Amino acid sequence: MRAAQVVEPGRPPVVADREPPVAAEGHVLVDVLAAPITPLDLLCATGTSYFGMPATPYIPGVQGVGRAGDRVVWFPTSAGMAPGDGSMAERAAVPEADLVPLPAGVDPVEVAALGLSAVAAHMALTWRGELAAGEQVIVLGAGGVVGQAAVQLARAAGARRVIAGARSQAAQARAGKAGADAVVALDTDDVDELARRFTAAADGPVDLVLDPLYGAPAAAAARALRPHGRLVNLGSSASETCPIDSSTLRSRSLRLLGYTNNALTREQRAAAVTVVAEHAVRGALTVAHEVVPLADAGAAWQRQAGGGAAGRIVLTIR
Repeated sequence: MRAAQVVEPGRPPVVADREPPVAAEGHVLVDVLAAPITPLDLLCATGTSYFGMPATPYIPGVQGVGRAGDRVVWFPTSAGMAPGDGSMAERAAVPEADLVPLPAGVDPVEVAALGLSAVAAHMALTWRGELAAGEQVIVLGAGGVVGQAAVQLARAAGARRVIAGARSQAAQARAGKAGADAVVALDTDDVDELARRFTAAADGPVDLVLDPLYGAPAAAAARALRPHGRLVNLGSSASETCPIDSSTLRSRSLRLLGYTNNALTREQRAAAVTVVAEHAVRGALTVAHEVVPLADAGAAWQRQAGGGAAGRIVLTIR
């Protein structure tokens, strides 16, 4: 079978022939239809993640969409995080318990593009952030996949106003297209200035901030929160540290909450994937993405890693 292989950590994968996998006990073979190139794939392949140096060669791809018998399914893998192969191949062996059947009419590429990023957005908003109908939400990093999904999912959950924060003009345009009521430019690290922008864009105090960035944007957004407001952090794309001042936290009794998909049970993850897929089938959830054939995986990997892609790149296998 054809597969993309990471042969050397830090280098893009090479497409080559591989022996097809054999399904061990409790596993099933999935004919892969679509596999996204995600930030986790890129990080694991460098050998610098906390998972350590991956054993090479291996097939990357921490998630994918394919066919298992007569079912179209979403599935995760531990490729790059533990020994074993992932989704960027014509076929993958997956624990049957990890398969999530997808609803009729689903677009495999769309669900692959959304994947665990949309799961994180959904669960950070509704489970960790306890978003209620009628609340006002700030979504930071709203031009990224998590952010685009969060804008749409907040709206679907009944948020009355969604304010997006995004750095580049392209990211701001994606946030606006996702349906944000207002878009704040994150083109400075001046916390005071960003806080003024968020306050001006909001219709009164904000209830919830969804934060995949941390750093100055999170500190500024926190100042727009109401007393007992919540900030859910699920990433550090801007910085590993954040200059949130003690007076802001204490004067408003704010709640700062962490989120990771790794905390989800298998059942929670499956339920969230199903919600994401159902929204996608209804046309209520989409993110900017590119479609690239498996044969061009190496060049696509480099563009995704270098920020040259127009969204999440999804490899089509069949």
